[in-house]
Amino acid sequence: MRNPSNILSILILALFALTLSLTGPAGADKVDLTNWPAHDTLDSRHGEPVTYPSHSPFTLWEVGKGEALDPPSDARATLFLPENTSPDAPVPAVILLHGAAGVLGSRELTYGAQFAQMGVAALVVDAFGARRDKATGFLQRLLEITETMALADAYSGLRFLDAMPEVDGDRVALMGFSYGGMSTMLGAFAQTAEALNPGGKRFSAHISFYGPCIARFDDTRATGAPVLLLAGSEDGIVDPERCGEIVEDLRAGGADAEFVLYQGAYHQWDGRFAGPRTIGRNLADCDLNVNEKGIVRDTLTLLPMSGPFLRKVILGVCSDSDGYLIGRDDAIRERSNRDVGAFLMRAFNGDR
Repeated sequence: MRNPSNILSILILALFALTLSLTGPAGADKVDLTNWPAHDTLDSRHGEPVTYPSHSPFTLWEVGKGEALDPPSDARATLFLPENTSPDAPVPAVILLHGAAGVLGSRELTYGAQFAQMGVAALVVDAFGARRDKATGFLQRLLEITETMALADAYSGLRFLDAMPEVDGDRVALMGFSYGGMSTMLGAFAQTAEALNPGGKRFSAHISFYGPCIARFDDTRATGAPVLLLAGSEDGIVDPERCGEIVEDLRAGGADAEFVLYQGAYHQWDGRFAGPRTIGRNLADCDLNVNEKGIVRDTLTLLPMSGPFLRKVILGVCSDSDGYLIGRDDAIRERSNRDVGAFLMRAFNGDR
């Protein structure tokens, strides 16, 4: 005859396992990101401006090397919280990094409001707005305010959200667009996380919208979080072959990484401008290397990207003035919403 106490133990374990399967990681409520709110339903949702401590290293090499090279700064962001958020039921969150044009109402702020309506907090970082003392013009901002600075604000934002009782700090994803998408990719490598948040939490997922795949790490260790790269087949600034190389680097480093290419889509399919129309300089031919010390170097000239002047020289040599095409495509946006929603549900709900 079986021992009744053993049978009771088995039943308790089975009930516990069933509870986890229904509630996700650590008993957290599952989220449903299958039905994205229409834009015209977002008018009544307004984010709250917030600030929190951050810093401004030019590259990973400068991190932690004193205020002259890694000066403190105050990050600026817009926080979107779902209605009726409570410390009794903390929600997952997404941190969003903007593109070269800065925070856009049609993109970052719209996604932030959409996430909030679906029960996910969102923190829209404004890396440019926090550093107006460094640069205000379009080109000057791109030379003075780097991807590492944006990532410093993102990892500082992770600590900021983790301190909020309404947010589940173990379920915070990083999502970026173009310039911010490139930053998001860099943030998926362990070397970045160890420099910017030593001993701290890691993002639970990384999503890059049409980020140029121009930088590779010598140290390919990944944080272990899943990574999703999205791009359009008609986007001249994103080279699919090189994105595939970064995906393979991440996989070799221990990440579940995926690259999705939308046929017929241009850059910024989720923007407000109908297209196609040509903008900017094309960085697709740029080839940067990040060594184990965090020094960024151009592989053609071997110049280190150690300041705004050399950054200007390097990007001037490797880019061209022909630009690239952008164009809004609502059908592609619906597809990317579905893909992002499914990806985040797997990450947030523990379905991997």
